Amino acid sequence: MTFGADASGLGSAGAEHIFWWRRDIRPGVTAAFTQVSAGNLAFHVGTDDDGVRRHRAALAVAAGVDRVRYMEQEHGDRSVWAEGSGDLPVADALLSRGLPVAVMVADCVPILLAGEFPDGRPALGAVHAGRAGLAAGIVASAVDALREAGAQGIEAWIGPSICGRCYEVPAALRDEIEGKVPGTASTTSWGTPALDLSAGVEAQLDGLGVPVHKDAMACTFQEPRLFSHRRAPGEGRFAGVVWAHG
Repeated sequence: MTFGADASGLGSAGAEHIFWWRRDIRPGVTAAFTQVSAGNLAFHVGTDDDGVRRHRAALAVAAGVDRVRYMEQEHGDRSVWAEGSGDLPVADALLSRGLPVAVMVADCVPILLAGEFPDGRPALGAVHAGRAGLAAGIVASAVDALREAGAQGIEAWIGPSICGRCYEVPAALRDEIEGKVPGTASTTSWGTPALDLSAGVEAQLDGLGVPVHKDAMACTFQEPRLFSHRRAPGEGRFAGVVWAHG
């Protein structure tokens, strides 16, 4: 789950400081999720914009890239391509043909996608699946956009999010989301209605024929090394990042 001896990249204390989990997921492609010690990566949280810039720059250095592309997430179903979309596109899925792309979360489900185009270029995606976006169809939007562009062999890596034993919601909301995304209804460890968003993500990916990898998963609410809006509102956002190299 955490940055381990088999992880790719720096293998140093600096890399461990930045990454919760990091792996070479395909030849020439790496995926990673950051942690609290990497710092807040979101400008819309807190007031320390200079700190966010430093944290983003440190992440790029640790990944060995010039910069990472981010998006302005809106809990919708819009997928855009990083190539030609400007510096901060409004979307909940950022796709690329090799450019480093990121999703920021602090309880929502981060999904990293990787496949290949017929010409050998990598097909990459970073997806933000919150409750509303999941119900709106962001998972299918991202996968369909990659496939429509010719991507093949797409696989998904689900990152840390609040688990179904901790994400308490009103019973009516649980039933509403379950009606739109079967498999999300859950119960907290203390016996109240809840949602399991990662289970819903996995079910949708299975339905799309996309293999799912879950070794990066953890509960953000329970794990202090990860940001959680439910546990500590306004503290920060960590990122899921996927990029091509070599």
